[in-house]
This record gives sequence, C-alpha cells and structure tokens, in this order.
Amino acid sequence: MGITRAVYPGSFDPLTFGHLDVIRRASNLFEEVIVGVASNDAKAPMFSTEERIAMIEEETRDMANISVRKIEGLLVSFAREEKAMVVIRGLRAVSDFEFEFQMALMNRSLEPRLETVFLTPKEDYTYLSSRIVKEVAQLGGDVTKFVPKAVVERLRSKCVRAK
Repeated sequence: MGITRAVYPGSFDPLTFGHLDVIRRASNLFEEVIVGVASNDAKAPMFSTEERIAMIEEETRDMANISVRKIEGLLVSFAREEKAMVVIRGLRAVSDFEFEFQMALMNRSLEPRLETVFLTPKEDYTYLSSRIVKEVAQLGGDVTKFVPKAVVERLRSKCVRAK
C-alpha cells in the first residue's frame, strides 16, 4: 500500500523559509500534504491561528497538493480524521532529535499505524526558528532573509503595534 497523504504539524508562528522548504520537500514525496496549524495558547502566539493559516495558504498556493487546516486536540486524532498515517517533522539540528523522537514514539504508542518521517531543511535554514525570527523582528532587526515578504509585513505590523 502506497502512502498518499501526510500531515506536517506545527505552530508556524510565523512561517519561515525553513518551514516552506520542508513543505516543498514533503510535497514531492506525498500525493497530498496537510499542513496542520496547531493552536497552543501556552506558547502565547504572536499570530492567531487564522493568521498563520492565511500566511501558509498564501505561500503555498502554487503547490496543488498542499492544504492547510487547524489542528484541535491530539495530532493522532487529527491524523486519523484526515486519513493520514504519516507525520512529517523537520529536524534542524541534533538538538531537535531527542524531543522529536520522544513525540514520534508517543504518537505511535497512541496510534500504532502512525509513522513519523523526519526531513531536514536546506542547510541555509538549519539555524532558523520561529522564536528567533520573532525576537529579531521585535528588536527591529531585518528578517527578510528568514521569512517570505508577506510574513515580513505582518511581523512589522505586529511589532509596531506592540511598542
């Protein structure tokens, strides 16, 4: 049985070029990739779930096999509902592996059919994280090398309002 549908979950707060690179790589491997935008109020997101979904849809509109949806509740439940038994996770560095490995094992414990596939982004993006991008933007730094233009504008707008 071939794998046709995968889920790439994350908070994407904000979407970075590293995220987009993983999305493109996944779109070449699977017939359909669902980018699942997780809502985690404990992380105090800069952008609402709806804003993050809009950013991803805008930047992936040229990829016919990508769809974007909100994840509410457990990832394994979302994957079951979407009939996707593969989870895509990006690994930037060895430091990411331990946490991602634990999550993959927990997910498989909850849903034995669920497989996790780790993808590495292009080397240019291995140091990128949404947290660092937000911090640079909040301190007035140039983030144009890290996020798409539409995201840059949204970041600037949020950072101006926050001051």
